[in-house]
Amino acid sequence: MSEQDGGSGKIRKPDRAVGIAGYGAYVPCYRLPATEVDRVWMDGHGSPPITEKSVPGLDEDVVTMSIEAARNAVARTQGADMCEVGAVWVGSESHPYAVKPTSTIVAEAIGATPHTQAADWEFACKAGTEALSAAFGFVGSGMARYALAIGMDTAQARPGDALEYTAGAGGAAYLVGPADEALAIVEGVYSYVTDTPDFWRRAYQHFPSHGGRFTGEPAYFRHVIEAARGLMGGLGVSAADYTYAVFHQPNAKFPVTVGRDLGFTLGQLEAGLLVDRIGNTYSGSALIGLSAVLDRAVPGDRVLLVSYGSGAGSDAVSLRVVDAIERRQHFAPTTEEYIARRVEIDYATYVRFSGALVR
Repeated sequence: MSEQDGGSGKIRKPDRAVGIAGYGAYVPCYRLPATEVDRVWMDGHGSPPITEKSVPGLDEDVVTMSIEAARNAVARTQGADMCEVGAVWVGSESHPYAVKPTSTIVAEAIGATPHTQAADWEFACKAGTEALSAAFGFVGSGMARYALAIGMDTAQARPGDALEYTAGAGGAAYLVGPADEALAIVEGVYSYVTDTPDFWRRAYQHFPSHGGRFTGEPAYFRHVIEAARGLMGGLGVSAADYTYAVFHQPNAKFPVTVGRDLGFTLGQLEAGLLVDRIGNTYSGSALIGLSAVLDRAVPGDRVLLVSYGSGAGSDAVSLRVVDAIERRQHFAPTTEEYIARRVEIDYATYVRFSGALVR
């Protein structure tokens, strides 16, 4: 990928025009109301930050959900040959194996093996956009015709911790390909990272820890705003030039606040705001917000995507939707169809599904 001055940094553009050739989401059907967490740990006297979150079933994990999303992404292409998928990359905080890649299982399931590159990506909640940015570069350099990037998580939270209200499950997959097969063309990518210790999980620990005072201003807000401003400054655009904006959603307030600070209206944000209904899906959060936007986008729409990952960093991506979107949006289940497929569970069922009883 080539670099272009973005004011305080560099925006990156593929050497040849590429875009999203297909996309697909997946959300488990089970929902835990936040009032259930509040009932168990706060005697019903707390203030739940969201309405409910998605919960994986006993037979669901990052592998199975990634396969479903990947198949949906492939279904939305114009007949992409899986033998030409040069990379399958899965970003997640909750890969089911410590040593055994998620990506090879997904590649096998969609028929991309054996002549492909595969890898699992990690960078807290921005592992998915990390893989997507690399896919733009991989395809844009001519090293492959297609590359598959996935952000998917079954987010963990210690029982009784504040994160238990919001740690959800789900994500999305994106098949990156040449511009003439794309639904949306990438205009540029900008990343902003620092060593900011707001959230971490050491080896052999089941649940993450978080440094509360670092979570907002020095972590989420600083990185998301700097990445967005760097990208928009490099492209010479403003918030008014976008139809939609999607930000990482750790809770219901942060993305709205950062959007307002950057000059976006609530109307530009609403289509991608899913956290109140499915929780924070970590590596899948920004990417599933993008899939919800693409489900309703029309040719000519411009979309800003900005992720956030603790530790800390943000990736900002600018996309321009093209004519092919209209014909292929309904080649696979929409994000809203997955969210509407809702089965409510209680806290005891959630604990059984999550395996917390054996930890």
